Amino acid sequence: MRARVEQLWPELKWIQDAKLRDSVARTWVRALELSPLKPEDLLEIPFTLLVPNCPVTFMDHKRCVVHIARKSAEAMHEFLGRSLPIDMDTVIAGAILADVGKLLEYERVDGKARQSERGKLLRHPFTGVALAMECGVPDRVCHIIAAHAAEGSHVKRSTEALIVHHADFMSYEPFQNLAR
Repeated sequence: MRARVEQLWPELKWIQDAKLRDSVARTWVRALELSPLKPEDLLEIPFTLLVPNCPVTFMDHKRCVVHIARKSAEAMHEFLGRSLPIDMDTVIAGAILADVGKLLEYERVDGKARQSERGKLLRHPFTGVALAMECGVPDRVCHIIAAHAAEGSHVKRSTEALIVHHADFMSYEPFQNLAR
């Protein structure tokens, strides 16, 4: 399963800290072990159930978020770095893990993605943090998982969490607008 996770996530190599990279990969392995979804489902199911007939797959959205977050953090570091420290490993790890809980929130029935019974009770930021903590992901990254979605509006987001939050919504809200 680890090899399959590394195929899904070539961006894992961007995480410089080997211990962090390993805990991020182990979180995805654990999520897939517990999920009703298979790795190949992530290449087919929509990234959100909130947009009818969403045309973008889970992995296309997720990888886009990671790339937007990394490039945004690089630009911020270039222009604001003297005044605003940014931990790039934390940004990348948080972006890779932000939606890992959706593997427990979603299921596939008759070829269509839908919210699972667990997903009706626990949204993905909660299950994502639980998975990540089980796998030894540091709190600074778990904070990003917890704060990336609407639930994060109730906490003070770190700089890294703000970057991932905005990257996520940059590749979500345009599709929400198309659905209106």
